[in-house]
This record gives sequence, C-alpha cells and structure tokens, in this order.
Amino acid sequence: MARRYLLSIDGGGIRGIIPACLLMKLEETTGRATRETFSFAAGTSTGALLSACVAAGIPAARILDLYLRRGREIFSPRAPWNAIKRLATGSMYSIGKLRQVLAEEFGPASAWKLNDSPIDLLLTAKGLDGMPWYFVKDKPANSQVTGRLGLLDCATASAAAPTYFDPWKFSSPPPVGTLVDGGVGVTGNPVYQACVEAFCYTDEYSPDETTVVSLGTGRFPHNDQPPRTLLGWLEWVLAELLRSPGEQQTEIVYRQFPQMLLYRLDADIGKLDPALKDPIDMDDVEAMDRLVQYGTAFAGLVDWKAILDGSDIPFRVTDKTTNWIQYKRA
Repeated sequence: MARRYLLSIDGGGIRGIIPACLLMKLEETTGRATRETFSFAAGTSTGALLSACVAAGIPAARILDLYLRRGREIFSPRAPWNAIKRLATGSMYSIGKLRQVLAEEFGPASAWKLNDSPIDLLLTAKGLDGMPWYFVKDKPANSQVTGRLGLLDCATASAAAPTYFDPWKFSSPPPVGTLVDGGVGVTGNPVYQACVEAFCYTDEYSPDETTVVSLGTGRFPHNDQPPRTLLGWLEWVLAELLRSPGEQQTEIVYRQFPQMLLYRLDADIGKLDPALKDPIDMDDVEAMDRLVQYGTAFAGLVDWKAILDGSDIPFRVTDKTTNWIQYKRA
C-alpha cells in the first residue's frame, strides 16, 4: 500500500489563520494543492471550515484571504453590548451569516454533499440531545448515513460554537437535528476520531503506511487567576473544551497507533510573543494581523519536505515525547 497522508486541524475561531499559514507553506513547498498531498482531512470548528476548503480545492493563500477579508463580517457586530446579548440570547453572532459567507466563497462546491468530496473527510459536531456527530463520506464499513449531507451544512454545524453562534439546524434528511460546535466534548482536536475512521472503518489506510499531521491553532500563556464573573467562567470553560483535547488527543493516538508517523504542529504563541499576557479570543478580529505574523513565523520553523518524507525530528511524536509540552516547538 502506498503511503497515505491524513490531516487534522483543531478548533479555534479566528486563530484558524495560524494553520492556514502552515498550509500556505506546504503548498509553496510541494507546488500543489493541499488535497493533492492529504487524502483525508479532519477538522473541528474553524478546523472543519479549513478542511472543507481543502476538500474543495481552495488554495491556502485564498483560505487565509477569506479569514482576513471576511472575518469582520462573520464576527459582526462587535460592540460593548455583545456581552449583554450573549447573556440574554445565548449567542453574539449569526450562524446564518457564516453559512452565507461560505456559500459565496465555495462557488460550485457549495452544492456538494460529503460524498462529492474528492478526498476523505471527518467533520465533528455535537447534537443538543448529547449525541456526537462525525460527518464522513459513506463507506461500506461505516454507518453510511452522513455522506448525503451538505458539505457546508456539516462545516457550519461544526463551527457553531456555543455563546458565540446560534446552533445550526439541519433541514435535510437524514434526521440530524440541531447541532453545535464539535469542540463541545473531546473533539476540539479530532485527530483520534479521524484515525479511528481511517483505520477501522475503511480498508484504504494502514497505520504503518500512514503519516498523520495534527495542526493546532496556537497555544497561549495560562492565566492561573480564577475568573471573577459568570461570563468569565463560561469563556474559560469553552476555551478549555478546545484546549484540553489539543493536549490529550495526539498522545492518545500515538499510544494506540505507535507504528504510525505522527506529527503535531502547534505554535507556542507565548514564546513567539513574550509580551503577550492573555490569549487571543476566538472572535478577536483586531488580532488578525498579529495572527498572520505568528503563523508566518511558525511556518518558517516547519520543514514540510522532512515531514512528508518522514525524516523530521522536532515535531514528531515518539515514545519519548508523548507529553504535549515536549512535542511542541517554540
């Protein structure tokens, strides 16, 4: 079996700019679209949007431009009373606006079902009834119930972060219901679920012939002071729902599939910018230029050629580097 490459991208809102910069470096290195390198793309929240873009063949430079050009539309209006709106209605921004922006940017691919994707996909979401959803193409060994769903509907549902966006309700069969961000649970980093789908529900991937690359959306200094308000606690809990899987899931994957080449690329933003005292929030569009700087600086440390040929050492997860603090690079 020829070596296959699987890509997984974490959630993180506007911080999706960082993995977009990494994918730009990949495409500059290989001279081809990301989907021509990776035959499987998995994502949660902003990672689901990135993975859908990859599947649609959108160049990474245009993906980055999408964040920069339309981020303010998606996270609008940003105003002092948003906190009041959040408490009163449960969300600050319109999920319909996000879906509209995606439809305009995807062109013909906006009408795709998951089964239309030329590469394998796994996009995560969480039902309000508590059921986790893993949106994948129909395969003989899986449940064959999500491949007929719309690509953009699945990506939109995955990005419907509670307290930021309204939930997304599916109107087409099969009956899915109302869903929120896949990061609510353990799939802020969906690399484990992607590996289970690839290795257990298809016959196209083998751990010893697969390279998995897991992309984060930036690590930030921890604030060990407790929040002072209910809203502060809600923000902390939501951030940890995304942060904790980023630290845990990659290690779980290595322990279950140690024969696989596994790489974790996640920038320590606190070291790239020692002056940074607080994390960049998922909707902080004023930080976009700074995120591009961080993403570009981090991409400069990544040798994609070495990762693809299996010779990279700094970012590889091994039995000696299974603690997240060890397998990230400043």
